[in-house]
Amino acid sequence: MLFRLAYLAVTNTFAALRLLPMGDRDKDVEILALRHQITVLERQLGADARVRFAPEDRVFLAALLTSLPREILRRLRLLVRPDTVLRWHRDLTRRRHARTCRPKRPGRPPMVRPIRVLVLRLVRENPSWGYRRVHGELAMLGVTVAPSTVWEILKQEGIDPSPERASVTWADFLRSQADALLACDFIETVTLTGQRQYILAVIEHASRRIHVLGTTAHPTAAWVGQAFRNLVMDLQDMGCRARFLIRDRDGKFPALMDEILADAGIRTVLTGIRIPRMNAVMERWVQSCRRELLDRCLVWNERQLRHALREYERFYNRHRAHQALDQAAPLRAVPVPITDPTRIAELNIRRRDRLGGVLHEYSHAA
Repeated sequence: MLFRLAYLAVTNTFAALRLLPMGDRDKDVEILALRHQITVLERQLGADARVRFAPEDRVFLAALLTSLPREILRRLRLLVRPDTVLRWHRDLTRRRHARTCRPKRPGRPPMVRPIRVLVLRLVRENPSWGYRRVHGELAMLGVTVAPSTVWEILKQEGIDPSPERASVTWADFLRSQADALLACDFIETVTLTGQRQYILAVIEHASRRIHVLGTTAHPTAAWVGQAFRNLVMDLQDMGCRARFLIRDRDGKFPALMDEILADAGIRTVLTGIRIPRMNAVMERWVQSCRRELLDRCLVWNERQLRHALREYERFYNRHRAHQALDQAAPLRAVPVPITDPTRIAELNIRRRDRLGGVLHEYSHAA
């Protein structure tokens, strides 16, 4: 802008020197010709058209015309209104005042470059992560940063931060009853051989711990019953005091399953018809499993699927951050935040790949 403004000043200086030897009659003729050209342009553009001026054009016209009285300024044939020229002059003065009177305290200190680099690395290596997911991973690494800061870093780099999902209507109830609640569901997937597989999983509402009970191509009543017998024994060994299990009305859940749970003191609660929000916690895990695992890897057979689910279960329970747990993992607490600026500047984060790079775990280098 400064170069263009200097160029305009030099060219118009020579134009003013050219006007010195001209007489008043020649100047009047030139003014009338210029006015007529402006009239022709206004007729072609139309009454609603706006002429766009570059910043250097605004500065030059404001400096040139502001010295004229308002009455003469209103009589001039300009492409803009006189009030617009005066507004340009006020903006120029305000900008100059802002540069000379800067506040002593510029505000919040700038973000440390290693944290910015780490945020961009997490997003680059995990394209499906939103800003909340990135913030949770930073919390698991002990890096204290606000979610809004992660949002701003992504917006500045032209990366669209995923919006935070809206809460469900049952959230308050489920939160107050979380210690006594379990939820289960079947996930359907297809292997490369065309075989349909059904994955049975149960999640604890309080800890968000997931239990993948197994996968099979034929979810018979005997298979489902045995899977829940194993679950009941595991819950007793862990000391889990669940009293209710939420499930939908899928025909793959036999009556035998409800009897096994009732003997263990767990009551089955059926969701409403076509109301998935009544089982929102489980549905959210199903979405995470599909987006982070099933949609990102090719499964050849049931054996490979079982192996992938075991790896994802370990990753989900021991490493993945959860907003409902204040960015902790079900089996891992959030570490002590790093407050020393020297330690932040010397961050050395290592990545561990699971399932050939489908899942990424980040930790401090030893």
